[in-house]
Amino acid sequence: MSILKNLFNSNKPEKEPQIPFPWKSLTSASQLDEIVELSKTKTVLIFKHSTRCGISRMVLSRFEENQIENQEEKVFYYLDLLNFRTISDDIAARFQVFHQSPQLLVIKNGACVAQGSHYDILEMGIK
Repeated sequence: MSILKNLFNSNKPEKEPQIPFPWKSLTSASQLDEIVELSKTKTVLIFKHSTRCGISRMVLSRFEENQIENQEEKVFYYLDLLNFRTISDDIAARFQVFHQSPQLLVIKNGACVAQGSHYDILEMGIK
């Protein structure tokens, strides 16, 4: 069987190994203080994701594909809305945004300077 596999797959390019995306899990409201401090020196992005939503999953995947460059200049936080919904409420109050899902917030100097929801996340031009 391996002869046939080699014969039929010989012209296919090998896939490059996938490097895991550098998400930091947002699991505590106290991390919002950390985010505010980090945002004074780096751009912080918070991705609020509903793990049961197909649109959210697709937007997350495309967002990750588009963030290959300049990752060292940003810090990425991931919020699982199903397990940590109350943190989303804390984010809304702290950064004065309405809760949406999926949602991306861009934090600089302690404030939300941009935010988008659903497919708008992909159009935000964050490179």
